[in-house]
Amino acid sequence: MNNVTAAKENHSAMVDPRAGKYLTFFLSNEEYGVEILKVQEIIGRMPITPVPLTSKYIRGVINLRGKIHPIMDLNVKFGMNQTEITDETCMIVIKTTSLMMGILVDKVSEVVNVASDDIEDTPSFGEDVDTEYLLGVGKTGGRIRLLLDIEKVITAYDVINMQKAAVSDNKQ
Repeated sequence: MNNVTAAKENHSAMVDPRAGKYLTFFLSNEEYGVEILKVQEIIGRMPITPVPLTSKYIRGVINLRGKIHPIMDLNVKFGMNQTEITDETCMIVIKTTSLMMGILVDKVSEVVNVASDDIEDTPSFGEDVDTEYLLGVGKTGGRIRLLLDIEKVITAYDVINMQKAAVSDNKQ
């Protein structure tokens, strides 16, 4: 094996699987990112129909081109105040392995390419703080962005709640 081949293999072994393009957005003045491959589309304000007896962070459902999609308020999911609807508020339609849904965010920022060298592991905040939903911390453009593992943000419990919300709205 020559030096060039060894260097290429060594470099490819060091590429972080978390590296790639992220759609970044704001929640309560903090910037987050979600893998762009999980994003179906970004939509502006539209009516959200509340669905009774769902979790507080399930804001309701929307009818997008004839399909009902549940909407999760990420601020509430993360223990913050309910998202205030403004001209900058957006819904990001996400496709997970189990469903399509919208997440309500304060505003969308940009699409950024996060390189392996720009990703740090999530620091420990103690045993009682669960950071399983974070892929890591991206450091790009002099800013820190929390990179979300959207599949872990949306738990099995959420999936059941959101499927119930979509089904109950379809029956009306």
